[in-house]
Amino acid sequence: MRETELSAGTIEYEETGAAGPTVVFLHGLMMDASLWDGPIAELAREHRCVAPTLPLGAHRRAMRDDADLSLPGVARLVTEFLDRLDLRDVTLVGNDTGGALVQLVVSEGAADRVGRVVLVSCEAFDNLPPGLTGRTLALAGKLSPRMFGLFMQQMRLGAVRRSPVAFGWLTKRGGATTGRWMRPVITRPEIRRDAVRMLRAVFADRRVLLGAAERLPEFDRPALVVWAREDRVMPPAHGRRLAELFPHGQLVEIGDTYTLIPLDRPAELASVVREFMRVPDPDPRQ
Repeated sequence: MRETELSAGTIEYEETGAAGPTVVFLHGLMMDASLWDGPIAELAREHRCVAPTLPLGAHRRAMRDDADLSLPGVARLVTEFLDRLDLRDVTLVGNDTGGALVQLVVSEGAADRVGRVVLVSCEAFDNLPPGLTGRTLALAGKLSPRMFGLFMQQMRLGAVRRSPVAFGWLTKRGGATTGRWMRPVITRPEIRRDAVRMLRAVFADRRVLLGAAERLPEFDRPALVVWAREDRVMPPAHGRRLAELFPHGQLVEIGDTYTLIPLDRPAELASVVREFMRVPDPDPRQ
């Protein structure tokens, strides 16, 4: 695990792989970079893989008191991260709220470091908060940090994590991983404070992704949308709409998985991303 100092605080990240094209992976709320362990294991033979743990509730380094933890604020942190590591022409991949961050990064003028994007079953348009899981987090975020910590204690139980109000409609097979994600917020008061601030800020503007969607047609580079056919939190129709918005967009749907495809079908997702990386760049003269 490496780390870098950004304006909001210290961000941990994992970096592995060959000296090939760079792929940067973004995770969702109450998750960390380990969401991508499976796909990275498949892709690292040919690509430089970078996965930051963003301050979205499962991070281990508390942020500064004045850090902007709204979705646009964290998207700017992603851009700052790309700048700090001097990453260029990256393929930016996001799942769950990570996909929302990808949309914001490329729609807010930071596309100069992004060569292509991959959106994997994620929030889009008016789906914020997303489904029962998102609505539960939005309500929990209104609690004080102390009460939020008491509420999250129940996530120690696998049966609770597998329920629809937690991760039950997000992953079919990732129970052990979701347990690890819960440890920082359960055990550390400073992370609980960050999580409450983050949840309140993330859900304060429920139209932010509608504005981002209006600017996605300006992204004139390759874009891949990968969606879970059985998704119960992120509507499959949103995947089709997103693919149509990008001038060079394509859609792939994957079966036998919920939203967290990197946990449920890591090898298949890696294969889809690998094939997408081989697609030639569009001719700028056309």
